[in-house]
Amino acid sequence: MDSAATTILSQEARALSARLAGMRPFGLLEPMVPAAALAPSALLGIERSQAEGYEEIRARVSAFLEWLEEGPGQDVTPSEAQRRFALLRMRFNAVLSDYEIFSAALTQRSERDHGVWLAGLEVAATDALAINPGWYAAPPLICYLDRGFGAAIRRARTRLPGGRENPVAIVRIPRERMIGCGIASSLVHEVGHQGAALLDLVPSLQPLLTELARTGGPDDGAWHLWGRWISEIVADLWSVARLGVTSTLGLIGVMSLPRAFVFRISTTDPHPAPWIRLKLSCAMGDALYPHPQWLQISRTWDRLYPQEGESSSRRIVLESLLRTMPAFVKLLVGHRPASLRGLSLHQALALPEIQPRELARLYRGSPLTRDLLARTRPSTAFAAVGQARLEGVITPARESQLIAELLEYWALRRSLASSIQTG
Repeated sequence: MDSAATTILSQEARALSARLAGMRPFGLLEPMVPAAALAPSALLGIERSQAEGYEEIRARVSAFLEWLEEGPGQDVTPSEAQRRFALLRMRFNAVLSDYEIFSAALTQRSERDHGVWLAGLEVAATDALAINPGWYAAPPLICYLDRGFGAAIRRARTRLPGGRENPVAIVRIPRERMIGCGIASSLVHEVGHQGAALLDLVPSLQPLLTELARTGGPDDGAWHLWGRWISEIVADLWSVARLGVTSTLGLIGVMSLPRAFVFRISTTDPHPAPWIRLKLSCAMGDALYPHPQWLQISRTWDRLYPQEGESSSRRIVLESLLRTMPAFVKLLVGHRPASLRGLSLHQALALPEIQPRELARLYRGSPLTRDLLARTRPSTAFAAVGQARLEGVITPARESQLIAELLEYWALRRSLASSIQTG
């Protein structure tokens, strides 16, 4: 190969190494107050993942230079050498893509209030994911804010763009949801996706729904839709089980869209039609925590979005979904996957303290305060605030103030606990 091509490619490869040398660990890069810091396990997992990626690229660059300057690369055409370098550069960019994913989640830690609130949300998310410790090893969770209306999760143990396993679960929270108890609904729904994956819930439910959709009965189309939407429905069930009515009230906030979107039924979208999704949330809530409030919310939703005006074909589908909903919810909460070792989803996920009457005891006789709620687990605290909001005993302004206080408390408590453990 001619010397000019060798020189150019050699310089480009060494430039990749130079840029890689400038990549610093997040622990030396992101300024933040101690309370906004990641959990040590999350930061350690990220730093290890990144270090492995950098080491891989260094090895690939060294191998390329050796091939190019001293090995068989001296005898190939410039186009073949360029092809090999292009592949090396693509791999380099894939590793940097992993960096950008984590950077987006960490940069906000330096923002006033937001950084600490995110740390508090991580404490709440960890609590919402915690069930019987023998069922799975929960991964670290980190949160960050972004634009848009919906939350999302990049689950732990899935593949990053660079090909390595994601060491943490990364939850994206819509900025417009900050800050009130509604943020918990979005947060715990995404946590539910992680929990469902750890317990293999969707694969265990899918065959049951597929079989019901094959009966050839008048409602087989509805069962097909339940099967199509099951991944999002299981996440909603997790949220209702952990948060009670707070989850459903949060859904109302997310689902408050122009009616054309609320009634739109798609066989390709994994999300249920918003109108039916809210009705289902009420039905799941009533199955887990029986109380007249669920019927009241469902009827209110009917008044906010009446079916009148929808096409007859769409109303037929909605009626079929409503007709099969009780049987579907019974199947769902009573499901006993192998991962739960004989327990049903109801038994595994529902929390006795989330019963509406139990939550009411937290604030009847004394106003909701940070100190009162700090004595409960974060899921219960969020549930209590949502219950109080439904019953009109807390104003939206006080709700936001109280949630901010709780997030700061949880973040500081985690920070101090980490300091004690490492001290």
